[in-house]
Amino acid sequence: MSRIKKNLIAGEWKLGAFTRPNINPSNTADTVGEFAEADVSQVERAVAAARAALPAWRFSSPQARADLLDEVGSKIIARKQSIGELLSREEGKTLAEGIAETVRAGQIFKFFAQEALRVTGDYIASLRVGVDVEVTREPVGVVGLITPWNFPIAIPAWKIAPALAYGNAVLVKPAHLTPGCVHILAELLQEAGCPAGVFNLLYGPGPIVGQAMIEHPGIDAISFTGSVSVGQKLAKDSLTTMKKVQLEMGGKNPMLVMDDADLDVAIETCVNGAFYSTGQRCTATSRILVQKSISAEFCDRFQKTMRSLQVGDALDPSTQIGPVVSASQLENNLEYVELARREVGEVVGGEQLDLGVDGFYQAPAAFFGAGNDMRVSQEEIFGPCVSVIEFEDFDEGLQLANDTEFGLTAGICTQSLGYAREFKRRAEAGMVMVNLPTAGVDYHVPFGGRKKSSFGYREQGRYAAEFYTAIKTAYLA
Repeated sequence: MSRIKKNLIAGEWKLGAFTRPNINPSNTADTVGEFAEADVSQVERAVAAARAALPAWRFSSPQARADLLDEVGSKIIARKQSIGELLSREEGKTLAEGIAETVRAGQIFKFFAQEALRVTGDYIASLRVGVDVEVTREPVGVVGLITPWNFPIAIPAWKIAPALAYGNAVLVKPAHLTPGCVHILAELLQEAGCPAGVFNLLYGPGPIVGQAMIEHPGIDAISFTGSVSVGQKLAKDSLTTMKKVQLEMGGKNPMLVMDDADLDVAIETCVNGAFYSTGQRCTATSRILVQKSISAEFCDRFQKTMRSLQVGDALDPSTQIGPVVSASQLENNLEYVELARREVGEVVGGEQLDLGVDGFYQAPAAFFGAGNDMRVSQEEIFGPCVSVIEFEDFDEGLQLANDTEFGLTAGICTQSLGYAREFKRRAEAGMVMVNLPTAGVDYHVPFGGRKKSSFGYREQGRYAAEFYTAIKTAYLA
């Protein structure tokens, strides 16, 4: 990845206004690549190219779209090792996680290849004799996709694949911290024969490229994954052009550990949810709610397991927790650790680690004895940090779990069918896990939350059609 990676506009690779280096968070001396960054004029050209390509693509055979997506999925899976290594170098996930995410991206493309053939409608009897009513789905139009850095191939895949499957033209702006994986996707789409202008790739900062996409009247819909503050601004600004909007934002996800839980399962579930992928998942467990009667034993075992986790270079096979993605993210995490020392007092771990190389390494952190109303228990940290909070009984635990402005995912560890049933029914979250980590979802089922976690239509599975298509009702006499 030594040469400059360019923007893809109307099927041609274009340099930008300037370039930005892509740095390996495991070792900042390693530059993954140089990426050209677009300006507003290039956004204009990409929108024009997408609009020009849209009519032919939207009326193309669904089999042609299916074949394209299936081929891309196969190419991704065939290159899982090299793409996984790239992913781990630019984002900091362990190599095992990088490869697994790459395979998931390939599976997503293959799933939506089949969904392209399953677009259905309804025939409804009219109230009037001799009149037929048909309800059909058609592409929403030109779609802008703004993707985050923490899943640099899976999240772009679960936006790009359905957008193309349903006949839309696309502009993608990946996060500036992890542009490499989306560049690979662009190359594979071109290799598979994606028509010029149907897929356009623009690198660049959100306030310039992202904002130009949001404001452009030629873009019909925007799908965004990122922070709450940016998502709220995006939703407001999109109103000026009446765009369809889909937002996936933050989480402060709880895991209830009941006193009847299998503690071996509970410890593994909580450690996985809180610290794997360096805690850099919107679905990460960031609040562990433990029933007071087992709190001492749970906390002792959890702390020992947490301290045994191996932090290191993402490509080292012995590494369990990779680096934090960037210097600014690490600084943010460390500020929350210091806040926890003031708010909570009992902080284990969380320090910056010196591993003999210039990288962004942090020990996993647990804030024992935290209160649910503390900032560290209410604000999304997005790092390997978790608050551990006690509760007396199920009702109090459920109340604490729901006491947050977020509602993405929630979990419970219990052997009681009654507790599990009630938690599934009463948890104020879009996704509920029983004896499983809050992080880790399937690609063929809906993904999304409530409250400030999500806005608009669900992502993934057949529910993706709700965002990427528009409903048309036709009357025939």
